Amino acid sequence: MLNNASSSLTRRRMRIVPSLLAEKFDAFIALMEQAEVFADCVQVDVMDGIFVETRSFPVERINNVRTTLFFEVHLMVQDPFSFMSRISHPGLKKVIFQSEAPAEPLALINKITERGLVPGLAIKPETGIDEFRAAGEHADTLLFLTVDPGSYGHPFRPEVLTKVSEARKAFPDKVIAVDGGVSLDNLKMFYDVGVDYVCIGSRIFLQDDPGKSYRNFIEKVKEIEKG
Repeated sequence: MLNNASSSLTRRRMRIVPSLLAEKFDAFIALMEQAEVFADCVQVDVMDGIFVETRSFPVERINNVRTTLFFEVHLMVQDPFSFMSRISHPGLKKVIFQSEAPAEPLALINKITERGLVPGLAIKPETGIDEFRAAGEHADTLLFLTVDPGSYGHPFRPEVLTKVSEARKAFPDKVIAVDGGVSLDNLKMFYDVGVDYVCIGSRIFLQDDPGKSYRNFIEKVKEIEKG
């Protein structure tokens, strides 16, 4: 559901994936219920208060959530093995973990795959391609963070676009996504460097009408495609 890799000959429409970031479970449920109205898939941010300063609600509480949404989780945690093992939900399709976490990436990718899930690798703004190249060869998705991770509203770091462009050339068959700082004004920059989907949080959920904001991004993608 969340996979839509580009190719040199054919390109599928760049997708807009709402990103849910919440410290409290009630706030998470509120975001989930909002997203159900206008989206079919979302990204759920999971934070441990160690890898990033923000700490989210106990991740196992996701297991009992009833939702029509498919979702991926983005594990901004020191121990992705532990957090992944605590999530079991039929809507979960992809697990993305930080390349900088002190875990054996290939072992974790294998574990994710064994569970029938799609493995993804997230990359912080300051992490160079050579630092994740080996693990990146085995991941399905590369998620580039274009802001400092851990909370909504951090400023966009445009230098990450160069790395995304390099990664598209180095990993032509991978799904490439970006997370953070995406706006209607800079959306075309991501499209132009070959991004397959963008994750958007505050510019959807911190607006007066989240559904309208989401649809504005969809319409902007169509406008960009038309040139």
